[in-house]
Amino acid sequence: MNPVGTKIKEIRLKKGMSQEELATQSQVSLRTIQRIENNENEPRGKTLQLICETCDINIEELLDYGKHEDHQFLMFFHLSVLAGIFIPVGNIILPLVLWLTKKDKIQGLQKIGARLLNFQIFWTLLSYLLPVVIVGSQFFNKEFIPLSVRSVVYIYFIISLINYVFSIIFAIANRSDKQITYPSIIPMIK
Repeated sequence: MNPVGTKIKEIRLKKGMSQEELATQSQVSLRTIQRIENNENEPRGKTLQLICETCDINIEELLDYGKHEDHQFLMFFHLSVLAGIFIPVGNIILPLVLWLTKKDKIQGLQKIGARLLNFQIFWTLLSYLLPVVIVGSQFFNKEFIPLSVRSVVYIYFIISLINYVFSIIFAIANRSDKQITYPSIIPMIK
């Protein structure tokens, strides 16, 4: 596990910031930033908070109390969405169970899991409600043109297929150490 100063330096470099820019934006002295990055001092309290706010990271991610990286688990976590193929709302249940049991042990899982679950809840509601809305709008339309059951099933199938393709793409990306995740549409779980 890298010291906090080394992690701050890595994050700063990934963001393309110089030490001077970090010092100016976080309102922490340049010398303090240099000492932290050289692991001469460990940031605490307000200094740590200011640096984290400037770098747009959570303090928990930086300190990661006993957490470890596990790209393979993150890959399987994204693939757990595929449980929805076999179990209704399995795309929510299995990821939820995995997230609740491992979010405090694996780096990045807290954020990735919350975003995945929020997206899956939204997507599941969309996939169940959209065909109903389409059929309902056809019913209340003056020129009633009934959609066949087949076309409603196709709509549901296409929406579900897009979701499963997303999960496979994100699983592959996380396996290759890229932390790509679902967009945050409606943050119900944090």
